[in-house]
Amino acid sequence: MRYLLLALLACAAHAAQERNDIEFARPGGVPLTLDASVPGGKGPFPTVIVVHGGGWQNGSKRSYEKPLLPVLTDAGFTWFTINYRLAPQHPYPAAVEDVEAAVRWVKAHAKEFKVDKRRIALMGESAGGHLVAFVGVRPTPATRVAAVVDFYGPHDLARRETGREEVSKSLRLFLGVDKPDAAGLAKLKEASPTTYVKRGLPPFLFIHGTNDVTVPFEQSPVLCDKLKAAGNRCEVFAVEGAPHGVGRWESRPEWQAYKTKMVEWLRATLR
Repeated sequence: MRYLLLALLACAAHAAQERNDIEFARPGGVPLTLDASVPGGKGPFPTVIVVHGGGWQNGSKRSYEKPLLPVLTDAGFTWFTINYRLAPQHPYPAAVEDVEAAVRWVKAHAKEFKVDKRRIALMGESAGGHLVAFVGVRPTPATRVAAVVDFYGPHDLARRETGREEVSKSLRLFLGVDKPDAAGLAKLKEASPTTYVKRGLPPFLFIHGTNDVTVPFEQSPVLCDKLKAAGNRCEVFAVEGAPHGVGRWESRPEWQAYKTKMVEWLRATLR
């Protein structure tokens, strides 16, 4: 009984503590909030900032990315999941600016949340994958991170829209672009992470289902190949036969290997 009690106390001491709805920015009077999970123990800990998807116009900090959070908790990471301003009320680059604001806030509050500022990763899925990739390839001293994990994000927007008669609805609302004409393609290129690739960027891990019809699988190797060509570290992990969305992957055991890969890659990259 004594040993059981000691074990329970040890587990309680190291259990993660969550704090919810913390305001991290108020751009234009719009309150932006995040949730945080902090492991027990002294720290500081490697940290992940999670950015949700939803076509830049839907979703919140506890929507589509939910399957990722318990994996990060069990692996002993401090994590944050954030809200950002949504289109069409807040078009590009508002969401990008909000992700950058979250990175700066996490660094400024590192001690309070046991964050190791040298070991911060950005993680996003779908539209959130686009946002973390965009911030990852355009670092400033205040927004630079140590790693990026990108789930099925669109990265070369001009390539994706070429051949269409009109731009997809989500991009119309996000960018205010109606047609892939010369002006439209210029705007799509401006908002594409592939445009800003250079040497000296953080390592990237792309995780993408091979049967994704929402964001074609090719979007991940397109950016990864550019990153490698510029001398950066990059890897694509293909989830064979999987569609768009980690929530949909939960139904198939063979689509769960990405969780182990994600944790192992983060641990190796942030060590």
